[in-house]
Amino acid sequence: GPGIDIIWGIKGSDPVEIQAFRFDASRYSEAEARQWLKDHDFKVILFEPATMRESTANRRVDVRELNSQTLRRVASLDYEASLVRMADGKPDEEQRSFEFSFSSEAPVERWFGTEVLSHEAGAVDLSRLNDGAPLLWNHNPDNVLGVIERGWVEDGRGRVQVRFARSGFAEEKLAMVRDGILRNVSVGYSIMDAAPSRDGAGIVATSWQPHEVSVVSVPADATVGFGRSLDDDAAAALAATPQPPDNNPMEPTIDLEAVRAQAAADERSRVAAITALCREHGADDLAQGLIERGATEADAMRDVLNQIAKRAKQPAQAATPAASAQPIARSADIGLSEKETQRYSFLRAIRAQMMPNDRGMQEAAAFEREVSNAVEKQLNVSARGFLVANEVLHRDLTVSTASAAGDLVFVDARPGSFIELLRNRMALTSLGVTMLTGLNGPVAIPRQTGAPTAYWVAEKGEPTESNPTVDQVNLVAKTLGAYTEFSRRLVLQSSIDVEQMVRNELAMVIGLEIDRAALYGTGSSSQPEGLKFTTGINTKDFAANQPTYAELVEMETLVAADNADIGAMAYLTNATIYGGFKTTEKASSTAQFVLEPGGTVNGYPVVRSNQVASNDVFFGVWNQHVMGMWGALDLQVNPYALDKSGGVRVTAFQDVDVAVRHPEAFCRGNNNL
Repeated sequence: GPGIDIIWGIKGSDPVEIQAFRFDASRYSEAEARQWLKDHDFKVILFEPATMRESTANRRVDVRELNSQTLRRVASLDYEASLVRMADGKPDEEQRSFEFSFSSEAPVERWFGTEVLSHEAGAVDLSRLNDGAPLLWNHNPDNVLGVIERGWVEDGRGRVQVRFARSGFAEEKLAMVRDGILRNVSVGYSIMDAAPSRDGAGIVATSWQPHEVSVVSVPADATVGFGRSLDDDAAAALAATPQPPDNNPMEPTIDLEAVRAQAAADERSRVAAITALCREHGADDLAQGLIERGATEADAMRDVLNQIAKRAKQPAQAATPAASAQPIARSADIGLSEKETQRYSFLRAIRAQMMPNDRGMQEAAAFEREVSNAVEKQLNVSARGFLVANEVLHRDLTVSTASAAGDLVFVDARPGSFIELLRNRMALTSLGVTMLTGLNGPVAIPRQTGAPTAYWVAEKGEPTESNPTVDQVNLVAKTLGAYTEFSRRLVLQSSIDVEQMVRNELAMVIGLEIDRAALYGTGSSSQPEGLKFTTGINTKDFAANQPTYAELVEMETLVAADNADIGAMAYLTNATIYGGFKTTEKASSTAQFVLEPGGTVNGYPVVRSNQVASNDVFFGVWNQHVMGMWGALDLQVNPYALDKSGGVRVTAFQDVDVAVRHPEAFCRGNNNL
């Protein structure tokens, strides 16, 4: 209106934003100006008279997206991470109490500049901490670990004394704290007032209030002692940052009616999108609550995904080995909760790499980036793109089936993890190979190569001492890189089904190559050594391209003659030979075909895969074939490889190796050996 100037700001390719309001002192008193801002849903971070001095003119108040009707109202909730050190206060084992610092005045880089939490007298409102505030797990109000008994400020740091509860959940976390496994804490707080920093590079929170303190599994950045927690609902603190002097200020005009109309249209669009999403996935009961609390479409998608997983009664079962080794401890586990693993999105990680200069995409993928950083520290490796934690790879997902029309219309949903998807894409896992995931370092698997000797002894006699001979089968990580391509528009979709389609594609491209290498890897050029090139396996030379029934039986005989029929056995071949099994008789004029009723050959299961080379048939005890997977899945995006067609290439890197415990338990047949 008259007497009000609006200062707009832009940085790089970021959208234009309102930076400050300037009121004509002859038309508005300070009280009237404050009331105008309140009536129009703007929150004031800094309010001061315009003295026309440069030091003041350089300041601006960031009022980014403040509480307009088109946006969700969120609390300003940030988190500071610091180490729980035993030296801060020895824990009283009986009283279950700890004393540690939870905040400091270390400057922190935010997207708008730096932020400092003042610890001057009166700056920190400790009333909530000293009123029995909770000690939480990962800022989850449903996971209470204990109570904050006292909070105070000392030597420029916020400190607390906490006491753990005696619940089973709290006992578990307390043990991990005492053992030094959990060493990070985080504080949730809100900023009531802030002022520009002296150097003009950010803000100083001159009045702020901590709400709770949490023990956390994934600190935002322990190296600098400060960072953002990984909570989706946390919003960046509002900032006052420097602005170059405007010697020729413009007087833009604002069409308030157009703004109101746009706000109403945006709200209608949000409501319609959430309603349609919930209806499509049978979650109508969630719609009203999501709309009323101001949820975004991304929030709604996450809640719907969680409900689908909970109500699914028949989880998809992955093939399990007949005699699998015990799983090795997963080194890429970082302590994510079930809720946190559900929040992880492959698509957000891909989008952030696809558009590295888009601030919105970077903020949306903040959680995925923090998980990747935590895995990097855990494994002491450098990521090519985003590292995916093991908890995410093993979590329940949504498995969807596409309609016959070929459109992205999905009609079924069942839970299943990325690892299960990977197994389902691999023919060898359906045969019962031993699959070890989450390995750390080289793995040596012992095997017995010779049996001890038995003796007949006289009464009161002693048998001669003998020992079995043993050696080792070694697994050493070899890096597999496999890529798939998506259209740019597909990656930008916010759909549960598209998220699942991306996971399916990645699982397929990795699974097919692992299958091929497990059979035909040369053992050189960074490849594993596949079954074909493993020394000591039996071989059978077929007389023709299509093996006879007698030749297939002889493959079994060769394995049994080596005393290697020590588990469930099966045949593996390609589609061409499998088709020949249906038309080839066991013996002439008997009308009894090689492929028996029930899909067996010679009484054993048979699996077909086009990863099997022409004319090849494998037979064996498949749990003697071992596959190992190390570390975490590494996703790297190349947005320029398909720039002419508007596509994006996603490459997945996974460390894998294969080995055969007992080569004599296998036989390969071919007519050209």
